[in-house]
Amino acid sequence: MKFTITREALLKPLQLVAGVVERRQTLPVLSNVLLEVKGNQLSLTGTDLEVEMVGKAELLEPGVDGEITVPAKKLMDICKSLPDQSTIEISQDEHKVQMATGRSKFVLSSLPANEFPNVDDIEAQVNISVPQKQLRRVIDRTAFAMAQQDVRYYLNGLLLEVKSEELRAVATDGHRLATCGVAVDVAVDGKTQVIVPRKAVLELAKLLTDPEAMVELQVSTNHVRAQVGDYTFTSKLVDGKFPDYERVIPRNGNKTLIADRQALRHVFQRTAILSNEKYRGVRLLLEDNNLQVVANNPEQEQAEESIGVEFQGESLEIGFNVSYLQDVLSVLEGDDMKMTLADPNSSAVMEEVDGGDSLYVVMPMRL
Repeated sequence: MKFTITREALLKPLQLVAGVVERRQTLPVLSNVLLEVKGNQLSLTGTDLEVEMVGKAELLEPGVDGEITVPAKKLMDICKSLPDQSTIEISQDEHKVQMATGRSKFVLSSLPANEFPNVDDIEAQVNISVPQKQLRRVIDRTAFAMAQQDVRYYLNGLLLEVKSEELRAVATDGHRLATCGVAVDVAVDGKTQVIVPRKAVLELAKLLTDPEAMVELQVSTNHVRAQVGDYTFTSKLVDGKFPDYERVIPRNGNKTLIADRQALRHVFQRTAILSNEKYRGVRLLLEDNNLQVVANNPEQEQAEESIGVEFQGESLEIGFNVSYLQDVLSVLEGDDMKMTLADPNSSAVMEEVDGGDSLYVVMPMRL
């Protein structure tokens, strides 16, 4: 195997592919990236056995066909450190890989390509073609609510739901829930639900950089695959039952608060400074057209600030994790936001004033 490529042509796919490679692996070959040359095209593959990313790059001239694996991080660090517009020549020398550019030469260890695992072809049950901006929107508006390392493993991911003319994403960590649905041109019988692992969601989002371009999504019983331009992204699915999100959304709210979104964000930002660092709790005291936000911490320090809001009805005092409120306010759009409440023990619903395509549920805290 031998090929010549520009630094820029190699670095972009390499960075995306190396993103799925785990540094600490039980199998040494999984720390490597697979390089395959066919004619004037280079294919790069990285995997952690759960997620696989394949990127393609054009060579300066047809190379010598072949395949080999090299350490992903070292190859990427070398490419990053080279001057712009460098031309790199990479060749295989028995059990080593040589890189030459200008006056620099690097010799990297390698492992045979036949040790590299490959994801089987998937039998797609649902095929969807969706604009990148639509898929990016449902991810951006919900992914922050995914659990990180919950023992309820099915929460450590994003529910993707496909039904006729709609693609919806739902995420929850048990304390809050985020959902966003967008219209897509797809006709399916009933609805299909799959749980995409957290890491896969974050890596997939990095591919969605061209709003108008299309993503080809294939969903099977065990995998989801996305074709985005020169990249093929495949992930195993989380095998579990996601909670019925429709039942989590409270319908009994009879108190409505409408506030300036950015002004409220700043109030939460300031009061949060003196909240308990571990629990991040703040108290919301609501009365006619006024919201008072109060935070305390174990050092007996206190912050309180009032803001004018649209609110009529009985006064209400309720506690929340301020980080959860801030997360929602940062993804909502529009000048104002709407919060629907019932009582101090019931979850709040947050959304845009006109409803929009997204909805957020935040559980209260006892303070």
